[in-house]
Amino acid sequence: MASVATRIMATVNAPYRTAVTADRLAAGLVDPASVTARNAAVFAFLSEVRPQLQREFVTVMGLDMARVRQVADGFSRLAGYRLPLAE
Repeated sequence: MASVATRIMATVNAPYRTAVTADRLAAGLVDPASVTARNAAVFAFLSEVRPQLQREFVTVMGLDMARVRQVADGFSRLAGYRLPLAE
């Protein structure tokens, strides 16, 4: 997990000068409240991380892909364009 999480966290945290952990990001990816809160880290993951790396992270973190897809779909609607993991 270290290499997948490290690559992702650099992409997610750097633009926003945040220090979101892999566990916090994972929790946000399956929480629909991330959409209404406009969670920048979750949106950065869904829009800036390569789709293959997104899927690896979801698998390594043991996340429910259906829930991740729901969150991605919500962000797709907000952004006005399709995100790779959206349903």
